[in-house]
Amino acid sequence: MLNSNTGVKTTQYGNVTQILANVELQASVGGVVPAASGVNVNGKKIVKAGTPFVIDLQNRQNLALAGDASNAFNAILLHDVDVTAGNNNGTFLIFGFVDMTKVESDVQTLIGTALTANGHTTLITFLK
Repeated sequence: MLNSNTGVKTTQYGNVTQILANVELQASVGGVVPAASGVNVNGKKIVKAGTPFVIDLQNRQNLALAGDASNAFNAILLHDVDVTAGNNNGTFLIFGFVDMTKVESDVQTLIGTALTANGHTTLITFLK
């Protein structure tokens, strides 16, 4: 349903980034990750795990919008997503507990900024 790619590709970049404090106590949904949110990581354009987003839960095929001080986030990207070739599918956490010690420092800054927006989700708890 959400796969906008012409073929399914699997690439292993090393250890999978795991940002959850409890992997069993969470709810997540699929969605489309925007290439515009990617940063350069070893020559690839990657959207990092923990990045805050606004997703349309009624139509998850719509492109996610970056959550920031003016866009109240309702989801957190659960795993790193390669957007080198353009928008790509990803998994968004909509309920759970994020262990901030597992989130990279640049993404911690994004989360801190996104938490200042009025109306952000309270279903995701950030543990330090």
